[in-house]
Amino acid sequence: MKSRQFAFIAMLLTAASIAGSGVPPTGPIPDGRPAGSVEIIDLNGLRNIEFGDTEDELTRRGILRTDMEACGPMLAGHDTVSPVFAEDKLVLLWVGDPMRTPEGITVGSPVDQVWSRYPSVTRLHAPQGTHRFDGLLARSGDRAYLFLHDGRTVRKTIAGYADWARRLFDEGAGPC
Repeated sequence: MKSRQFAFIAMLLTAASIAGSGVPPTGPIPDGRPAGSVEIIDLNGLRNIEFGDTEDELTRRGILRTDMEACGPMLAGHDTVSPVFAEDKLVLLWVGDPMRTPEGITVGSPVDQVWSRYPSVTRLHAPQGTHRFDGLLARSGDRAYLFLHDGRTVRKTIAGYADWARRLFDEGAGPC
């Protein structure tokens, strides 16, 4: 290869590298995932689903599906969300990826990131001898996020009424 060809190829590679470099976009959208596939879970619930909604109301609106073979009712269009009802009211939502909090926390987020985004988080320890995850409870008024983690990363996110999130953690029950 002649030195001119080598210089030309080196210049092209350098230009391509510079064109593709830069600061990654900020915000809650994970790498390689289209923006439309990410949904936000906040302390009110999801888009068009709020904590405190009744099972009947969600069923009437076509959001709650009980006709599927699952461990409990499912939310239409939300494959990674499990609703938890108590006394006919929606009290918690178990959510998985691609659901994330407005602060960008999702399954796979580092525990350090939870601490930095929720400075008043409370550490919860799973009982010794169980196969349960430890938790971080980020409370705001009567609502909270419960982040179950393995010490390094978030494994599950639960949002809803704070008392129910704490009760769920203490009793070790799942959505089924």
